Amino acid sequence: MHDAPIAVRISFEREILQLPVTAILPLRPMTKRITDSRRYGRIATSIGEVGVIEPLIVTKADGEGRHMLLDGHLRLHVLQNRGMDTATCIVSHDDEAFTYNKRVNRLATVQEHYMITRAIDRGVPAGMIAAALGMDEKSVVRRRKLLDGIADDAVEILKDRPVNPQVFDVLRRMKDYRQVETAELMTSMNNFTFSYARAILAATRQDDLAKPDRPKAIAGVTTEQMARMERELEKLNQDYRGIEATFGDDVLQLVLASRYLGRLIENGHVAAYLESRHPEIVGEFRTIVAATSLDAT
Repeated sequence: MHDAPIAVRISFEREILQLPVTAILPLRPMTKRITDSRRYGRIATSIGEVGVIEPLIVTKADGEGRHMLLDGHLRLHVLQNRGMDTATCIVSHDDEAFTYNKRVNRLATVQEHYMITRAIDRGVPAGMIAAALGMDEKSVVRRRKLLDGIADDAVEILKDRPVNPQVFDVLRRMKDYRQVETAELMTSMNNFTFSYARAILAATRQDDLAKPDRPKAIAGVTTEQMARMERELEKLNQDYRGIEATFGDDVLQLVLASRYLGRLIENGHVAAYLESRHPEIVGEFRTIVAATSLDAT
């Protein structure tokens, strides 16, 4: 017997609309501090060079045909200053800005690489892309070559992560399988910084480097420290693999035990007996039930 399919509610209208700028009502004012910020300047330059890439998010129209703006206040302000009559918008089913914003995924580093590559392949000058993204032209060229020498499996792991672009320079110094291991380790720790990748490189064995004949030189780290880091990271990887192999079963057993304990202490007679005879045990039972609750934050 198959379970019935779960209906998934789409949080926005499928159709992208061109709405009058005058019909879009912002939820907060634009201050001079905001309009003087670097981020505002980048958005203004981007709209001037290539137009609005990411549509505004608005609520459904009220009785007077007005839409509350949920996301895109800076873009709307720029459009108003440029004298634009309409704006590209997506209508959200949610009425609160924070509800929508929790679902927004900012452009990941790998996705930015793909975007830049497609734009250049379609003939967009690197200078125009640089102006739109608020970076210099050399950075655009480097971003286009971001994945050169990077293992496909490592790219797959990092494709939707906010990775520091310098991390990929570190990965190129490793063999493919070590790149994948590093990507997995960074993901498990939710740490995608250059310093963390550099630490993993320092703890990588010479044989796992892309050019093992060249000694790895890490500024501020001695040869003895790197040797110790190699041993410690190897032990950490072994422990991590061991935990990963049994994690699913351990969690299942914990949840089942927690459910049993929960029903046990819900029984008034049992709870009263434990409270009077073994208060420390019932306290631990309640801690376990609370810690494994699916509603716990």
